Amino acid sequence: MKKKVLFVIDSLDCAGAEKSLISLLSSLDYCNYSVDLMLFAHGHMLEELVPKEVTILKPLKYTDFSKMNLRNTIIHSIKNCNLNLLISRLKYSFYIRLRKYNHTQKARIFWQTISKVIETNPTIYDIAISYAQGIPTFYVAEKISANKKFAWVNVSNRLNEVEKNFQQQYYDQFNKIIAVSESAKELFVETFPQYFSNTEVIYDINNANSIIKMAGIGKSYNDNFKGLRILTIGRLDKNKGYDIALNACKKLKESGINFKWYVLGKGPLKEKIEEQIQMDGLKNHFILLGVEANPYRFIKESDIYVQTSRFEGFGLAIAEARMLNVPVVTTRFDAVYNQMIDKKNGLVVDMDAEAVCKGILTLINDLELKEKIVNYLKSEKKGNVEEIEKFYRLIG
Repeated sequence: MKKKVLFVIDSLDCAGAEKSLISLLSSLDYCNYSVDLMLFAHGHMLEELVPKEVTILKPLKYTDFSKMNLRNTIIHSIKNCNLNLLISRLKYSFYIRLRKYNHTQKARIFWQTISKVIETNPTIYDIAISYAQGIPTFYVAEKISANKKFAWVNVSNRLNEVEKNFQQQYYDQFNKIIAVSESAKELFVETFPQYFSNTEVIYDINNANSIIKMAGIGKSYNDNFKGLRILTIGRLDKNKGYDIALNACKKLKESGINFKWYVLGKGPLKEKIEEQIQMDGLKNHFILLGVEANPYRFIKESDIYVQTSRFEGFGLAIAEARMLNVPVVTTRFDAVYNQMIDKKNGLVVDMDAEAVCKGILTLINDLELKEKIVNYLKSEKKGNVEEIEKFYRLIG
């Protein structure tokens, strides 16, 4: 009999954890597993890449309710003689407007105010997996019945005492914690030493053949630019270091290099980044492209891939650039050496604009070094589909 498995993630928007889950789902043997997928937000672009064998569950009642405007939520609540959803939504809206909260704090406040109106999944699963921290983890811990539960840790975050104490009660419900890199594991067990023996590493699965194939199809740059193309992929938020990227771009412009620096991603800092682009006169140099479900042709047709992150659980976009033999300049975030070898498969630099700019200029001016890096990339082992065996051992 097939094992019944549930995966839970916030959404299938175009980001690292989401792409990692698609790779994992695409690698599973569906002769042995029956898979459900629970999302807290529907309609994002990577949903079209979910294998047909996977059942995407219907949205939660609150998910549908939260999409309504305030007038319709009031009408809906009165019509159904139930004000609980409305009260919970208003409480959450009130609390998050009190001051600025980070993603971790918002997830806690959401669960504290909304969880009572979120229905329990009636299915009993063999395996339930929260594939992202925060709300998916809280949901699997509290609302799912399963013989075994596993929590993925894909972001390296240091938590204050309030967040640690809140999250611990949920992690206590899991059989194992799975980190996506050694550094993510180290930081997690530094925060929660009580889970040391129950935490292990399974790297994000990268299917090189699939990525190379997808790099030959789909959209790419359409501006007929003949100069140097730099690419960065990542959510437009503080952790990705776009302030570093913008300052590095400004320094590159001052050096007289003929280049364009493209960005694939969206997020809360979009307007702020656009304002900075205008202020620094970078309109023709720092180009926001939005998001693409298939970014691989953009990567393949780039001259240099740059990652300016402050934190990464693993750094999936760097791995994808390496698989497509594109030289990488990356900041020295915690997990970087899980895959980077400085001056071998790219350059690892300090976390500031000067160092990033210098790294890019080094690859431009030192053609011998760039050629050595490209040749090393071509000889590197591509992908890590063998990680699926670790996953099979985990779920049995």
